[in-house]
Amino acid sequence: MKVNITGKSYSPSDKLKETIEKKFEKLDKYFSNEIIGNVMTIREKGGYKVEATINAKGTIFRAEVKAEDPYDAVDRVIEKLSTQMSRFKTKLQKKYKGNKEIVFTDLPAFEEEQEDIHIVKRKKFELEPMMVDEAIVQMELLAHNFYVFLNMETDSVNVVYKRNDNDYGVLETTY
Repeated sequence: MKVNITGKSYSPSDKLKETIEKKFEKLDKYFSNEIIGNVMTIREKGGYKVEATINAKGTIFRAEVKAEDPYDAVDRVIEKLSTQMSRFKTKLQKKYKGNKEIVFTDLPAFEEEQEDIHIVKRKKFELEPMMVDEAIVQMELLAHNFYVFLNMETDSVNVVYKRNDNDYGVLETTY
């Protein structure tokens, strides 16, 4: 796995970059060399935030941790990613059967009892063509944290969502 390390609002030290690369080597045995891991370190009030994303050809592993010490945050991010992979090992094995991108033999089994995913509610609704601004207003009126709509500009299905920092994001679909 290749690891891209970036810093937001500061430049991480060479020692921190080396530590991140060393810690991510623990996850190397689960992925082929073509897989890329992106790690962003962010200096915030009261500490650091480390965001890690691994895009494994259709499955995205993501973890985010805030801590006073960036090295502690890196350790906890690695722990979260490992737990995610172990927890969903069986489901991922079915999806990637015969695929060489992800290797499951070394992945430890998750100790806790596996939870089955239960869909408890389904909704059908007609997609309304609208602009992104209108979709955000509609989302806020419904008091939801996301809203699915047909983007008038791109003529594709989009999702607007409220981020943890109270800004908004847009997920745009492609075919």
